[in-house]
Amino acid sequence: MSKRRATVNIEVCVACGVCANQCPREAISIYRGCYAEVDTDKCVGCGICEKACPANAIEVRDIEDMEAENGK
Repeated sequence: MSKRRATVNIEVCVACGVCANQCPREAISIYRGCYAEVDTDKCVGCGICEKACPANAIEVRDIEDMEAENGK
């Protein structure tokens, strides 16, 4: 079973804070009032933030897919 983590599309994020308020692990914060930022050490990939985001800026993805995309 692969591990999953939330990722934020900062081009779409409106920094409303809904995701941060919904996250049960307190893994999301709003960076300087500009966009949501995920602490990947705390995130367990539950998807609550993804469902709550009104801007559809959050996607929960497999870690392996993210690493392959970044060339790791």
